Amino acid sequence: MAYYAFLDENNIVTEVIAGKDEGENGIDWEVRYGDFRGQVCKRTSFNTRGNVHHNGGTPFRGNFAGIGYIYRSDIDAFIEPQPIQSWILSSNFLWQPPVAMPTDGTMESPYTWDEATTSWKQVAGV
Repeated sequence: MAYYAFLDENNIVTEVIAGKDEGENGIDWEVRYGDFRGQVCKRTSFNTRGNVHHNGGTPFRGNFAGIGYIYRSDIDAFIEPQPIQSWILSSNFLWQPPVAMPTDGTMESPYTWDEATTSWKQVAGV
């Protein structure tokens, strides 16, 4: 079974479906599904996240597509919406803060991102 993402005119994923395996019956299913729906259709890998295939296979299109994700044709990858304006897209197609989170936080005193200062702030007494 393969999965396919349908894109709107801005390359935003509107739906993801399970479908036929790529090349089954000699058919290009991206084209077939896309023509049927009148939308661009791109195959996506259920096992790919952060450009790593979690079953040891070859990663495909960066991340498994989800509704609201953006398909970027320049890098042939699905990217989740940018969660915070200052965060940057890493080479593994995931959003990362511009400053790494400190590692000395605890459950009682975790860190939270402060967009106004683009830094991590420790939350006391949680």
